[in-house]
Amino acid sequence: MLEDLKPHIQDLRRCLIRIAIALLITFSVAFYFWEIILNWMVEPLSSALPNGRESVIFTQVGEAFFTALKVAFFSGFIFALPVIFWQIWAFVAPGLYDNEKRLVIPFVIFGTFFFLCGCAFAYYIAFPIGFGYLINFGSQLFTALPSIGEYVGFFAKLMIGFGVSFELPVITFFLAKIGLVTDKTLKDYFKFAIVFIFILAAILTPPDVLSQFLMAIPLTLLYGISIIIAKMVNPYKEEPLEYIKDSLEEA
Repeated sequence: MLEDLKPHIQDLRRCLIRIAIALLITFSVAFYFWEIILNWMVEPLSSALPNGRESVIFTQVGEAFFTALKVAFFSGFIFALPVIFWQIWAFVAPGLYDNEKRLVIPFVIFGTFFFLCGCAFAYYIAFPIGFGYLINFGSQLFTALPSIGEYVGFFAKLMIGFGVSFELPVITFFLAKIGLVTDKTLKDYFKFAIVFIFILAAILTPPDVLSQFLMAIPLTLLYGISIIIAKMVNPYKEEPLEYIKDSLEEA
């Protein structure tokens, strides 16, 4: 059994090495521009703070340096997304048919596109609303002095969370394309999916209801879009016996 797994382990190793090389290159480039990228990352926070960027501080000796590393790694990950999606496809491709293997380009393009759409939704919609609410709440009693290191980690976590969440239509398309899901499958599990979505949103967002809804609502809409996609790609076809049974029950 171990011998059978060796080729898959070697394939996984090659894919991980290529991803690591891509991340190293993009990390190096992003580290050179880390100040410009950090200014962009801090903008939603500084817009919500009464004193703007002057209220953002660091409290530890090496925090500024490690913040630069966090910024570079997060940015490098975003820049390396096409390579990451390419290698994910390269790992699963041996188990696909020839006509399915040709979908690599759409997978890379749409996978990257929807991930960036999730990041854009977080940056331009969720962050301004969420930060405005969280920072202004209790501002009459306390002064907000957020730590830059903690903020960058929080920012990266939410951006990646929204990006991964927005991959739902892409995942659905390819699962439907290879026949693993149909529109009926998604409809049958709709209630369970909603519960899972709200649990996921509660884990990935700050501990407040507003932020949870800001992630859960678009995810619910994306699940609905995924049902439509599955219906277009792999619609459920009722078996003759099931059709007769349904007809008798209706009668």
